[in-house]
Amino acid sequence: MKIPYRDLSVKDLRRKRELLAAVEKVLSHGRMILGPEVGRFEQLMADSCSKQYAVGVSSGTDALYLALRSLGVGPGDEVITTPLSWIATTNAIVQCGAEAVFVDIGEDLNIDADLISEAVTPRTRAILPVHFTGRLCAMDTILHIAGERNLLVIEDAAQAFGARRGEKQAGSFGHAGCFSMNPMKIWCACGEAGAVVTDDRDVYEKLCTLRYAGTVNKEDCHYPSLNGRIDTVQAAMLLVDFNYLPEKIARRQEIARVYTEGLHDLVGCPREDGSYHCYYSYTVLAEKREKLVEHLSGKGIETKVQHPILIPYHTAYKDRTYPPLPVAERLVNRILCLPNQEDLSTEEIDYVIGSVREFYEGQAP
Repeated sequence: MKIPYRDLSVKDLRRKRELLAAVEKVLSHGRMILGPEVGRFEQLMADSCSKQYAVGVSSGTDALYLALRSLGVGPGDEVITTPLSWIATTNAIVQCGAEAVFVDIGEDLNIDADLISEAVTPRTRAILPVHFTGRLCAMDTILHIAGERNLLVIEDAAQAFGARRGEKQAGSFGHAGCFSMNPMKIWCACGEAGAVVTDDRDVYEKLCTLRYAGTVNKEDCHYPSLNGRIDTVQAAMLLVDFNYLPEKIARRQEIARVYTEGLHDLVGCPREDGSYHCYYSYTVLAEKREKLVEHLSGKGIETKVQHPILIPYHTAYKDRTYPPLPVAERLVNRILCLPNQEDLSTEEIDYVIGSVREFYEGQAP
């Protein structure tokens, strides 16, 4: 049996027809950049996050960078964030001229909110939590700290569209919420796309300017910036895919339940915490990870490590001094993502579970 970590081909014929029809409509009206579908996507995005405004952009990375710039984060500022994320999180901070300050993670792989206060300095301007794997961070604690210290909160919700706690959606807690819609995500385009949501009119207007090379009315440049516009075709396809989100998330939650029932005695499975987890990934903590990966590969099962290098230890950043990160350093060597795409069959899920069990049960004590 061959089980890829992600199969990005579109197998659902109904969805494929709807996607092609959406593209055909864009080809017919010809408004390839910021066409009418972009406006509808932005309204849907804002409504979904209970925010006043949403701005479609060309990627999740651009969403982070443009949100930080729109909120005035720049040289001399510090931004508190997590060491366990895709490198784009920190790159966006640094490209604004600010400095990333890393706070250790908890056992849930998210930033440990209880450690944030001691990292705040007179230069701290913002907190940038990442809802890693699709699980919400401890936003009540983060917002309390931010309120006491007059700090901005920018959510990296790239992996977490659809996740929520109560009625509060990922991306709706902070001054801005940033999303990625690339093909790996649950709400996915057929290429790169992203969005920023906010309630601040001034931030919204600046976002619209910055995504268009810093121009007003497409002509007069007010702020030096780059092209961060979303393509109309991607917005059109996102509108189609939105209708499939509830069943996608429900299926991933069911896959997670089956995985946890079958593997909890062998690996560290995601713990339920009362939030609505969208399971962008199903990430376990595995002893003898490299040997397990090799075993699963031999069984035709593709896995991923997201992410094998903590951000402070990337070549671009390792010459700087950072505080100890003992939990992140321990867990980064154990994290492993199992296939959890919503179209996995029951047989495939059982095969993954059986293959993991075969590895651990065959190990010498």
